[in-house]
Amino acid sequence: MFNAFRRPSAAALATPANDPAVDTGAARRDTGRAFVVTLAQQASSLGREAAEVRGALDDTVKVATAQTQAVQALARQLQDVVRAQAGIAQEAQRGLQAVTQVADAVQGVGAEVGGIVETLRQVSQAAGQITQIALQTRLVAFNASVEAKRAGEAGRGFGVVADAVKDLAAQVEQSSKQITGTVSQLDARIATLAREFSRDAASASSKAARSGEGEGSAVHRAIAVVEQGVHRIHASSEASRVVCGGLEGQMAGIESEMQRSTKTLESALGRTETFLKISEHLLEGAAETGLETEDTPYIRAARQAAAQLGQLLDDAVRNGSISAADLFDSQYQPIAATQPQQHLTRFVALADRLFPQVQEPLLKLTDKVVFCIAADRNGYIACHNAQYNQPQRPGEVAWNTAHCRNRRIFNDRTGLASGRNQRPFLLQTYRRDMGGGKFVVMKEVAAPIVVGGKHWGGLRLAFKF
Repeated sequence: MFNAFRRPSAAALATPANDPAVDTGAARRDTGRAFVVTLAQQASSLGREAAEVRGALDDTVKVATAQTQAVQALARQLQDVVRAQAGIAQEAQRGLQAVTQVADAVQGVGAEVGGIVETLRQVSQAAGQITQIALQTRLVAFNASVEAKRAGEAGRGFGVVADAVKDLAAQVEQSSKQITGTVSQLDARIATLAREFSRDAASASSKAARSGEGEGSAVHRAIAVVEQGVHRIHASSEASRVVCGGLEGQMAGIESEMQRSTKTLESALGRTETFLKISEHLLEGAAETGLETEDTPYIRAARQAAAQLGQLLDDAVRNGSISAADLFDSQYQPIAATQPQQHLTRFVALADRLFPQVQEPLLKLTDKVVFCIAADRNGYIACHNAQYNQPQRPGEVAWNTAHCRNRRIFNDRTGLASGRNQRPFLLQTYRRDMGGGKFVVMKEVAAPIVVGGKHWGGLRLAFKF
């Protein structure tokens, strides 16, 4: 493709010495024209390839950036997991301490229960002694009653007392026996409870819990099971924390590598800008020579349309249809519930009325024309071509992106450059997203729109290769 940049050969420039009819100047002009046309063609091919490469790199950068962000989010989540596991391990350690405290408390209760058992035994012994005393009292009262009866009338009063003492002694004996029986039942129950809390039982239950046997203290066996469960939780949490710590280090390494790769891709993307600019400058240079190239009809049409739009807007300001302040309004007001986001300005109604009469005819210039639109200095498109001025459909972002391109701000490289260009024309090459994963490499001519001597924006005429 770089053959076009070579100087014409000597044979091409030579004039036969024996043929005076040959016009040397005309031959050179023809050769120059051919060179410029070939240069324009080769520059166009260079621009197309550069735009393709730039588009592919741009897509790759976006994917790499999204992956880097995903890795960063995953790394943050992993850090949250590590912190949560550290919290679990800490709580598990506290749980072990609590289990130990419970075991100690249970042992203390066991000691107290043993003291109660001993006290009850003392009560039982006292009740037994009372029973013996009551029995002896009954015997003495019985003997006194017999002696009173022998004494006849003189011992009658004493006999009444003796009988009363005998009855009372019988009641005391019966109550004492009831106390003894109740104490015996309590003693048996509390003795069982004491065994549950004894250290020997705890040892036996711990062995039973480890061996899976069902013998030993139920209380201590349950405590032992809880303790072992907490130990397992703590061990698992520590193991998981170690694993996650390793993963966190690996994720940091991956994130660093992805960031370096993204920077490398961004650097390569920036270099493609140089190739694009070279091709665009070559194309513009070829066009500026005045020679007819494949881009000349589009450049001419864009400049004429820009001048026509500038005149229409100038007339609108002069006849009071709009004020200059409203025409140059850049306070873009977001339209609610639109996706992609659309905006309104104070010159939207005027644009809808004036722009189509200039934009629509240029769509028929050739079958290569893709769109013809007017953009303000910030890339805002108030009125697009009719086929792209459709009302948005709620929730259908892909369809809206492709068919609802009016009221939107296109502040990408091409959009801003076209809107802010103030040279007679600007020729750019880029890859356009048509929606649905479809892309088209095209050229675009932009010519400045001037209103009242002030730069308003640019007319953008895009066409396929």
